[in-house]
Amino acid sequence: MVAVKLLQSREDILQKYSNRFRYIMIDEYQDTNHAQYTLAHLLASKWQNICVVGDADQSIYAWRGADIQNILDFEKDYPATKTIKLEQNYRSTKTILEAANAVIDNNEGRPDKVLWTDKDMGPKIRHFEAQSELEEAALSVETIAKQHDIHEVPYGNMAIYIVPMLSLVPLKKASSNEAFLM
Repeated sequence: MVAVKLLQSREDILQKYSNRFRYIMIDEYQDTNHAQYTLAHLLASKWQNICVVGDADQSIYAWRGADIQNILDFEKDYPATKTIKLEQNYRSTKTILEAANAVIDNNEGRPDKVLWTDKDMGPKIRHFEAQSELEEAALSVETIAKQHDIHEVPYGNMAIYIVPMLSLVPLKKASSNEAFLM
């Protein structure tokens, strides 16, 4: 990255920008790559006023160059670091968090963390392994229809989070109810 090379080779420019940016804040630090890490490290080198927010258990961008070691080594890079763990979850039930803790406990090299909530246990987790995208969509449609028909939950109070738009095609095929798709 040109900015990193410039700051590494020109002390006067590094000083100018480290003075200009005395405080550095980075969100989703677990998803930073080596160039981003180096840029932040250079800019924070004079004042050491760097605050990062991230979760080593949520690093999902290794495929695009994110380096989980950036967050794992943060306390070594900045020995005066104060770490604040945000372990309380306000949205999920105890059942969900117990399952999440069981999964993330298997992550190697991770800092200790135990997610918890004040919420009730909640319903048991259902496991469903679809044989096709249409079968998966049909389960979603059936589940929403039951919530609407049996528990009188308005369709407008339910949602399906879809990342790629192509995932919408099986849902349309699985549902003949127009109100469901609004």
